[in-house]
Amino acid sequence: MSATAQALPAVERRRLVRSARLLAWGSLLWMTAEGVIAVVAGILAGSIALIGFGIDSGIEGLASVVIVWRFWGARALSEAAERRAQKLVAVQFFLLAPYVAVEAVRALAAGHEPDVSPLGIGLTIASAISMPLFGVAKRRVGRRLGSSATVSEGAQNMLCAYLSLAVLAGLAGNAAAGWWWLDAIAALLIAFVALREGRAAWRGDECC
Repeated sequence: MSATAQALPAVERRRLVRSARLLAWGSLLWMTAEGVIAVVAGILAGSIALIGFGIDSGIEGLASVVIVWRFWGARALSEAAERRAQKLVAVQFFLLAPYVAVEAVRALAAGHEPDVSPLGIGLTIASAISMPLFGVAKRRVGRRLGSSATVSEGAQNMLCAYLSLAVLAGLAGNAAAGWWWLDAIAALLIAFVALREGRAAWRGDECC
């Protein structure tokens, strides 16, 4: 446990731990819904970027599971449990990145034009608004607790907001101007970011 956490009064630490768990549960529910909706919308529209965004949301939801597990019972003081969970998250990011990259290249090569997806556009707008709220709150709680895992989870939420803007640009460009290739470019960006997240999670870095 860090010196920051040790210096906290017991009552304050319990309050912050409870806040960390509630924020993690909240983002887990959001990420689960976001992931399912994005994948369904992506399949219906033939959008590689939306499908990749949905899978990425599911994987980032695991970060919330890590925090719930990290601060549950005796594991609240277990750094070893946190490291094991981070390795699992990293492996799944490594699986996501090549899948999305290969599908994006195939879509570009074949000239695949996804359909317009109003559902996807609405979802990415909602994500761009909500994720920064989770991210800022988690970073604040994580710094008070001296928990790099909680700070990292907040950083992932911020990253999710940036990715949603990239996907939104692709969807909007296709809908407004027929720029179908923006979808594949956004998917390649997701693959690159997923690889970076995986490396950061594997090393246990505080931020992506």
